[in-house]
Amino acid sequence: MTRKYRVLFVCTANSARSILAEAVTNQLGRFEAFSAGSAPSGQLHPMALELLRSLHISTEGLRSKSWNEFTGEGAPEMDFVITVCDQAAGESCPRWPGQPITANWNVPDPARVSGDPADVRKAFANTLYVLQQRIALLAALRAEALDRVTLSKAVRADTINPVSD
Repeated sequence: MTRKYRVLFVCTANSARSILAEAVTNQLGRFEAFSAGSAPSGQLHPMALELLRSLHISTEGLRSKSWNEFTGEGAPEMDFVITVCDQAAGESCPRWPGQPITANWNVPDPARVSGDPADVRKAFANTLYVLQQRIALLAALRAEALDRVTLSKAVRADTINPVSD
């Protein structure tokens, strides 16, 4: 049995994109996903919750939180930290415990769409679709490839014991 890899999805407000990514990833079972924001709004966007529930994706435990919960002593060590928006990607990010692999997916913000409720729903559905496609690609990686990620982290952290003569 392969271990679960931890992934943190980061965005500025942690109310829509990162929340959607956390929920979708956690339903896969291969990852333990979290989300956080550099300036969390403190609330989840109602349309994000509505969309997840309509697709029978669990919203249990979802909340808007600061990325400070994932730094420092006692924070869970991540394998991946993925920003899903330009604002969080351009900010000075904290040092993540364990030196995770980082990436920026730059997904359009559906929370910025206003006006007709149908347009807002469509924006959220499109965002969720993009996230599902990218998460599916991550999940499709063979266990051996992810194990190489772990080995790479170990080498960077200088945790491999030298061989003595």
